[in-house]
Amino acid sequence: MHGHTDLLASIGICVAAAAVLAFVAHRTKQPLILAYLLAGVLIGPEVGFKLVEDRDSIHTVAEIGLILLLFIIGLEIDLKKLLAAGKAVILPGIFQFPITVGLSLGFFALLGYGMGEGNFSLLYLSICLGLSSTMIVVKLLYDKFELDTLPGRITLGVLVFQDIWAILVLALQPNLLNPELLPLLKSVGMGILLVVVALGASKYVLPTLFKSVAKSPEIVLVASLAWCFILAGAANYAGLSREMGALIAGVSISTFPYNLDVIAKVLSIRDFFVTLFFVALGMQIPIPTAEMIVVALAASLFLILTRFLSVFPILYRLKMGHRVSIIPSINLSQISEFAIVIASLGLAFQHIDSGIVSIIIFIFAFTSVGSTYLIGYSHRLQETISRWMKRVGMHDLDDNNASGEDEEETSERSIIMLGFFRQASALLHELEKRSSDDGRSPLVEKLLVIDFNPQVINELNRRNVACLYGDVAHMDTLQHAHIEHADLVLSTIPDTILKGTNNLRILRTARQLCPHAAVIVAADRISQALDLYKAGADFVFEVHVYSASQMAGIIEQGLREGFEDLRAAALEELDQRNEVLG
Repeated sequence: MHGHTDLLASIGICVAAAAVLAFVAHRTKQPLILAYLLAGVLIGPEVGFKLVEDRDSIHTVAEIGLILLLFIIGLEIDLKKLLAAGKAVILPGIFQFPITVGLSLGFFALLGYGMGEGNFSLLYLSICLGLSSTMIVVKLLYDKFELDTLPGRITLGVLVFQDIWAILVLALQPNLLNPELLPLLKSVGMGILLVVVALGASKYVLPTLFKSVAKSPEIVLVASLAWCFILAGAANYAGLSREMGALIAGVSISTFPYNLDVIAKVLSIRDFFVTLFFVALGMQIPIPTAEMIVVALAASLFLILTRFLSVFPILYRLKMGHRVSIIPSINLSQISEFAIVIASLGLAFQHIDSGIVSIIIFIFAFTSVGSTYLIGYSHRLQETISRWMKRVGMHDLDDNNASGEDEEETSERSIIMLGFFRQASALLHELEKRSSDDGRSPLVEKLLVIDFNPQVINELNRRNVACLYGDVAHMDTLQHAHIEHADLVLSTIPDTILKGTNNLRILRTARQLCPHAAVIVAADRISQALDLYKAGADFVFEVHVYSASQMAGIIEQGLREGFEDLRAAALEELDQRNEVLG
C-alpha cells in the first residue's frame, strides 16, 4: 500500500510542477514540452530538489503516454494523400532524412563522437538531427494561417515522411547491439510481417467490428485502444519496440471514418501520459557541462544548415522558385519530440548514455525556441536569402517570366487579379462558366493573374489563363506587369492570409499605378470593410457577409421543402466544378 501511495504522490508532484511551468511557458509563448522537461529537472534527483526519487514507477506510467503518442501520430498519417501529393512533397520527403543523417555523421565525427563496442552515440545524434517537430511546426503554421499554402503542404508532407523513416528506425533499434545481417533482416522481416497483418486486419476484420459498434462512441474508443495495445504487445513479442506496434496500429486504421472521433477522444488521455513522459525524461537530465551546451548550440546551427542543403536544392530543381523552396527549409529547422523518444529508447536499450540524451534535449530546446522566431519571420528571411541568391546568379521564376506572357500581351489585360487562393479559384470557375457561343469567356480573356505559387501558375498556363509569377506585396512586381491601363484591380485574399502586405496597401498601390481603374479588395471584418470603403475602395468583398446571405436562403428553402433536393444539387455542382485549387 505504501508503494501505491508513493506512486500517487509522485504523479501528483509531477503534474503540479508541469502545470505551473506550463502556465509560465504559455505566457512567454514557449513550447510546452520545454516546460515539462524543466519540471522534471527541478523535481528530479539529478539536478533539482529531489522531490521525486522513484523514477522507475513514473517511467512505467509514462511509457503508456509514449505508446498513445505514437498511436495518434499513426492515426494522422494518410498514405493515400501522401502518394497523391506529387513530386514537390514526395522527393523532399524521401531524400531529406538520409541526406541530413549523412551530413550529420560527418559533422559529429569531426566533433569526436564515434561508434563501436555497444556505443552508438554518433548514429543516434545523426538520426535525431534528421527529424523535425510536427507538434511545433503545425502549431506555428496554424497560427500564421499557412497550413494550406503550398510551402505549408510541402512542410507537412516532409514531416509525414519523417514519421515513416522513424518507423524504420524503431524497427531496427532493438537489434543494434547485435548488428549481424541475419538478426537485422529478421527485425525488418518481423516489422514487415506486423505491417502486413495489421493492414490485412484493418481491411477484412476491423471494418466489420467497428461498424457493429459505430453507434456507441465509447466502444469505438475502447476498441481502438485495444487494437493499439494488442499490436504494441505483438511488436514486443516479435522483438520490436512497443512504440512501433502502436504506430502501426494507428496507420492501419487511419483511413477509417471513425478516425477523427478516436483522435479527439484519445488526445486528452494521451496529453496526461505524455506530460508524465517528458517530466520523467527531464528527471534523467544530468547537470549540463560547458561542453554539452557548446555541442548542442553547434548542432542546432548545423541542423538549420542541413535543412537548406537537403530540402532547398530538390525543390529548386523542381522549379518551385525561391519562395517555395526556402520557406519549407525554414519551417523544418528544429529537432523533433520524436527524436527525444528515439533517444530515450536508446538509453533504455543501453545504446547511449544519459549525456547523449541530454545533448539531444538541449538541441530540442534551442531549436524549438529558435523556430518560433524563424517561422514567425520566415517571409522576411526568405526575401533576404532570395536577394543573396539572385546576386550569385541563382535565378527565381520571375526572372524567366514564368507565364510566357510578353509585356505587350500583359498590358492588354484589363482585369488584374492580385494573388490567387480559394476565393479566386472559385471566382475563376464562375467566370469560365460565363462563356459565349464560341466557348470563350470574354472576362477570362481580359484577365491577368499575378501570384507566386508555381503550381497555380502551371495550372493557369494549362488553361490558357494569362498569368505572371510575382509577389503582389512588392510594387516593382506590379510595375513590371504594366497594369497602368487596367479597368479593374481585384484582390480576393483577406489580410489574415496575405503575407508582406494588406488590402489597404494594395488599394493605395493600385490607385497610384492605375488611377482610372476600379479596385475591389477583401476584408475579414465589417469594421475593416468600412475603413477600406473610406480609403476609396469601389467594392469590398466580405466572404462571411455574402455567404451568410446565401446560406439564409438555403436554410429557409430547406426547412420549407426539405434538404434532399438541395443536397443533390450541391453534390452535382461540386462534381462539375473544375477549379485550379479544388
